[in-house]
Amino acid sequence: MKSLVDAYTLANGVRIPVVGFGTWQTPAGEIAKTAVKAALTSGYRHIDTAEMYGNEQSVGEAIKESGIARQQIFLTSKLNNHAHNYQAATAAIDQSLKTLQVKYLDLFLIHWPNPKAARNANWKQHLQDTWEALEDAYKAGKIKAIGVSNFRPHHLQILAETQTIQPMVNQIRICPGDLDLKTIDYCRQNNILLEAYSPLGTGKIFTNDTLKQIAAKNQRTVAQICLRWSLQHQFLPLPKSVHENRIEENSQLFDFSLSKADMETIDQLKGIVGYAADPDTVEF
Repeated sequence: MKSLVDAYTLANGVRIPVVGFGTWQTPAGEIAKTAVKAALTSGYRHIDTAEMYGNEQSVGEAIKESGIARQQIFLTSKLNNHAHNYQAATAAIDQSLKTLQVKYLDLFLIHWPNPKAARNANWKQHLQDTWEALEDAYKAGKIKAIGVSNFRPHHLQILAETQTIQPMVNQIRICPGDLDLKTIDYCRQNNILLEAYSPLGTGKIFTNDTLKQIAAKNQRTVAQICLRWSLQHQFLPLPKSVHENRIEENSQLFDFSLSKADMETIDQLKGIVGYAADPDTVEF
């Protein structure tokens, strides 16, 4: 990996840039537009949004205003939690395309496997029906690749009971101190690429003394250390920021590497930023 436009290859042959720019908690409007355009200026060609974020329109406008050809940008969105059935998911995909002002999405994910709105005796059937909607949108050419987010092995096994296409991506929370090895191993055994959201621990990571020491030794920022750690584990990190200097800083990951000792030290960190929410009990 030498740059932001280097890519992993998904199970269906689609190439996905190795670092994405996240937009979770980025307010819609000028803040989101400015951040996305700054990311594109810094060399990012992979933008991640979601229906739940409420900023799809701003992301789409930023992409159009950037002047960069649509086919050069890898664009991801995710299904809102209220749309867990075939008809609702189909309509939600079409609405995302309209809101983002694009003819296709490069990747679309089921955002949560068992959201509160669908958590009843039929949730497994709803999940399978929802996945069928993604499969059909993929077959229709509306989506170039399909996947999931916040899924653990038992959720993926529920899809496997009826799926005709296996998820190509699982986007989960991965950062130093929070490594769900059971899910990571399952995905790797099944050729499902792991995307790492909140790779900087929603900001809490910057107070850790071990990471600060490793950053000082390597003459890098803590953010760069965490993102490089993610890349060397062959995860796909999705850093987010609304500050142009940090957006640029977070892109500078390809002119250094972490030693085996540094990687092992970071791997041994436990719970320094808490742990991912349980997708079967989240209150949304």
